Amino acid sequence: MPLSLSATTSCERLRPRPAAKPPQQTGKTPTDWEFDISFAERFLRYTFRFMESSDLGLLLALDALLQETSVTRAARRIGLSTPAMSHALGRLRQRLSDPLLVRAGRQMVLSPRAESLRPQVAALVSQARRVMEPEQPFLPQLLRRRFTVVLSDYVLAVLGPTWDRLLSAEAPHLELRSIPNSPDDATLLREGSADLAIGIYGVLPPELRTRPLLTDRFVCAVRKDHPQIGKRLQLDEFIAIPQVQIAPRGKPGGYVDDMLAERGLSRRVARAVPYFHSALFLVSQSNYLVTVSERIATMYADSLGLRILPPPLPLRPYALSLLWHPRFDADPAHLWLREKLLGAAKLVASDTHAHARTRLDPSDPNSGQTRKRPGRRPQKS
Repeated sequence: MPLSLSATTSCERLRPRPAAKPPQQTGKTPTDWEFDISFAERFLRYTFRFMESSDLGLLLALDALLQETSVTRAARRIGLSTPAMSHALGRLRQRLSDPLLVRAGRQMVLSPRAESLRPQVAALVSQARRVMEPEQPFLPQLLRRRFTVVLSDYVLAVLGPTWDRLLSAEAPHLELRSIPNSPDDATLLREGSADLAIGIYGVLPPELRTRPLLTDRFVCAVRKDHPQIGKRLQLDEFIAIPQVQIAPRGKPGGYVDDMLAERGLSRRVARAVPYFHSALFLVSQSNYLVTVSERIATMYADSLGLRILPPPLPLRPYALSLLWHPRFDADPAHLWLREKLLGAAKLVASDTHAHARTRLDPSDPNSGQTRKRPGRRPQKS
């Protein structure tokens, strides 16, 4: 595609000629000149492909003239012919209503207007150069960026410490801002107000990316000396005991209520709170019962004096999911952040899930037992 400094200038007049070697007095190496010409080609092709006005194309010529104070050297700087650069100077003088370059003996000097424009034009061209250059390799240790993550206090308690350790080891200057889940998680991602969202989600907008993060299951928790519960939690006890419901998004009802409704039953929700920690603390100081995720219940069972029991309903395990918008698919920093979160989830899954299984109430014949793999039969010698 031929170069042009103007949408109306003929292609023939501004056809680039092979780059000449720079004069020695400029102090530039051949590599520098090759870079300038390569940038000129990319810059001009880009601007004139999308712009009808010649302003941006002339900007590069103006920068060369202001830096070199010579039509010949300016032309050589960006790989154009001297007549083409003279034509560009004429158009610039007409456009800016200023001579820009004024002859003083055998040399050309900048006009006062040109002197004032010189740093501004150089900054604009430098910025355009940076935009069009390939992105530098991503280095986490140099990352200075703030990320916003939508999550619950369950995620902060279960995944937070491990994720934070992985992030801090590689990116000490990273900032991570957490905001609670809401019914608008998908909207926050779509609008760019949040980088990631972590939670239990149903039907999602098709444009969002999703990855399974961690699985967990439900258990019931009460204080250890609860007066209404015997060795095992029965269904009639479950629906009779006042309960605390955890509703991070503020919505009543949920999976447990749906399972009870299928049996024509309902429970009494005496308190509804948005946070897992608040629910567990409230249960530890009362005769309430809470149905909660096993991982966080086992984390605080000893410190809060809680008793963990299997629910009297066949509640399925659930999956925690990671969401993000596809605009960040190729963002190196965002990709690195997601990989560290997935790595943290993998570590937590391998370290705590088997341990959590052993913390269920021993009165349950199936709890606290690790399945033994069938051993190999001894081979006959």
